Amino acid sequence: MLAVIQKWGNHQGLSFTPEMLNQAQLSLGDEVFITVRQGEIIIKPTVQGKGKYTLAELVAQMPSDYNPHEEEWGKSVGKEVW
Repeated sequence: MLAVIQKWGNHQGLSFTPEMLNQAQLSLGDEVFITVRQGEIIIKPTVQGKGKYTLAELVAQMPSDYNPHEEEWGKSVGKEVW
């Protein structure tokens, strides 16, 4: 695929198609490690594949004394509906 480097604010960037991200097993928000080797830019995922964590793994990391509660954010200041 031919791509053009474009200016995005103070940076330059490339756009990836959803198919390319899917083939690389990457999703929006995934972290990647970027290196330059012998004039080539190499992009690798920091964690292999989708589904980095299961819900059970995340829950297992919660402290045993965790007590969820509702936060008080104050009065509405705009068009929020609570």
